[in-house]
Amino acid sequence: MPVIVQYIVVRDGDEKMTFATKKEADAYDKMLDIADNLFDFLQNSDIVLDETRKEEISLLFAERRDEVMPILRGVSPKAKNDRKKSASTSKVAKTRGKAVAKQAASKGADTSENQTISDVKSVPKPTTKAAPRTKGESSKKSE
Repeated sequence: MPVIVQYIVVRDGDEKMTFATKKEADAYDKMLDIADNLFDFLQNSDIVLDETRKEEISLLFAERRDEVMPILRGVSPKAKNDRKKSASTSKVAKTRGKAVAKQAASKGADTSENQTISDVKSVPKPTTKAAPRTKGESSKKSE
């Protein structure tokens, strides 16, 4: 019979979630702590919202804290996404550039051989005809 280890996150006596690893359970527990702190912050603010909305907002911010933190630091989310896109496109461009260069080099070697062969085949022969020699002319030149 197999033994299964489970990690259960319990809040206020309620089982919130069950995980297979301690790392996942700790991360979820930390997210719930952040949500609780955000809920308290919203509760003490001047914003008029019902408790359900405050809880939804605090959970949303806690779940997406990796996206929210740069915003709170003053970095626009659009700028961050543009950086990610430009970085990924530059990596793709570099990879493509290397592949194209390799192809060109291999084609260049093949093409240069093919061009040499075709150049030899297509070299036109001279069209000027040599004048026929007479017996007298050949003897004069040899003298």
